[in-house]
Amino acid sequence: MDSFHVVAWATDAVDTVRRRTVNDLKAAGRGEDAKLLKGTRWALLKNPANQTGKQRTTVASIQKTNRKPYTAYLLKEQLREVFKVGRDKGKKLLAGWLAWAARCRIPEFVKIGETVRKQLTAIHNTLDYAVTNARVEATNTHLRQLTRRAYGFHPPDALIAMALLTRGGLEIDLPGRRS
Repeated sequence: MDSFHVVAWATDAVDTVRRRTVNDLKAAGRGEDAKLLKGTRWALLKNPANQTGKQRTTVASIQKTNRKPYTAYLLKEQLREVFKVGRDKGKKLLAGWLAWAARCRIPEFVKIGETVRKQLTAIHNTLDYAVTNARVEATNTHLRQLTRRAYGFHPPDALIAMALLTRGGLEIDLPGRRS
């Protein structure tokens, strides 16, 4: 179970909670508050290390004004931290995260918690061995791009040659270039 996909579940859930809160605020006649929260999408979805100062300020203001989106944000970041620390510490953090997700009363995170529990063995393996399928996915994407580039060539030899050249680990020393 790749950490990227597990955190992506949480990221999607944060956005869903934010949108639902915006709609609830509009329905309650709090249009100005809804408008302010509507513009916070990227501040809530971005990795804190990559946030601008304005986005950090936005998240701090959400903490004071909109409890559920902020709790969803914290749940997402805690799940990201689980994979960052890995191994036994990550498993302990994950156990705490699962308890928090179960009692948070945010339906999206309760559902993610149930999914994580079903995939717990695979997630523990990821925490123990720090193995991801990122390289496989990158290779698949690259091969799909090569397939599009080779479109129009009748025999598959051109595609096979490009794949072997770009992904086969072959290093060719070209004249006039340093290795």
